[in-house]
Amino acid sequence: MPEHTHLRLERPADGVALLVLDNPAQRNAMSPEMTSSWVAAIDELVADAGVRAVVVTGEGSAFSSGGDTSWLASEPDAGVEALRARMLPFYQSWLSVRRLEVPTIAAINGPAIGAGLCLPLACDLRLAARGARMGVPFTKLGLHPGMAGTYLLPDVVGESAARDLMLTGRLLDADEALTIGLVSRVTEPDDLLDVAVETAVGIAATAPIASRLTTLALRQRHPSIESALQWEALAQPVTMATADLQEGIRAVQEKRPPRFEGR
Repeated sequence: MPEHTHLRLERPADGVALLVLDNPAQRNAMSPEMTSSWVAAIDELVADAGVRAVVVTGEGSAFSSGGDTSWLASEPDAGVEALRARMLPFYQSWLSVRRLEVPTIAAINGPAIGAGLCLPLACDLRLAARGARMGVPFTKLGLHPGMAGTYLLPDVVGESAARDLMLTGRLLDADEALTIGLVSRVTEPDDLLDVAVETAVGIAATAPIASRLTTLALRQRHPSIESALQWEALAQPVTMATADLQEGIRAVQEKRPPRFEGR
């Protein structure tokens, strides 16, 4: 397994991958080195048919402080087009997590700020340690939000809460994040990674084809009930034609855990 700068890729359980942002001295800021490592790790996981769930977390006391501010401010004389040509690949690199057609879980162990919150927003599930602080204070830095924040945040928490957080730039704690639906669970800090991996193990034990299709259906946010029905009228028969469905039914009848093989 290749080494990655400022990033670790681990395999804590069968079918589960763990990505750890690993530059705690800089609160896991998204450095160019970490960004390159992230893309390489995502490429590796996309190519691995055995991966059924992915957990993302941060090393040390922070999840991620977001974009490296020294990098953001490194070209004060650059024009808009040059800056756009630099920022768009940065956004696309980190949002490549959505290339994974398996459920992704962000385990927010500490502060997740700016782009450092957009990454969890791009994941399918978000768990947070009690006390973790989150926010999108772009405007407080003089920045417009980036990394699809103006799409992802309203999609997760709704328009009203997203406007509050984006326009004020205020931070919220894990308990408030749970209240507005930004995260689905809050744990004690020492329990977070265990709970996240346990959740991933539970997902990895479900039927892979059904899990992937459900993940894709939820991500695409059907524009209408008719669109949802059309998708389901195709996707459900796809799963009905699998050996895994027969195995799932037998397991229920025999009162045992199913053994899904993804076929």
